[in-house]
Amino acid sequence: MMESTIPYLVGRVFYRAKEFLRHWYVKSARIYSNFVLDRFEKADKVLAWKITAKHLFQPLYKDYSLIGYVLGFLFRSVRLVAASVIYAVMFLVALALYLAWLALPVYIVYRIIFA
Repeated sequence: MMESTIPYLVGRVFYRAKEFLRHWYVKSARIYSNFVLDRFEKADKVLAWKITAKHLFQPLYKDYSLIGYVLGFLFRSVRLVAASVIYAVMFLVALALYLAWLALPVYIVYRIIFA
């Protein structure tokens, strides 16, 4: 009886460890990436980077005078730069949070072993 219990328990430990790692790293990556992409889509409804870039050289408010072209280009350029900075910050924050999430089990194991 004892000779069959220990291999079973060892097998279960490895199985549960594998399932934990799959859940923590694979499934969470899908969930988090969907969450982050949803936040980028919501931000794009406000910032409209692609639409602004498409209309960069068109006049502002259909004012086809020189002032309309210059102001349209300037305002849209500023909007593109601001939106790019916001997207970059969002991406860096999301990346930092995800890297912290990935490192958490390693940190906990490290603290258990060396504390």
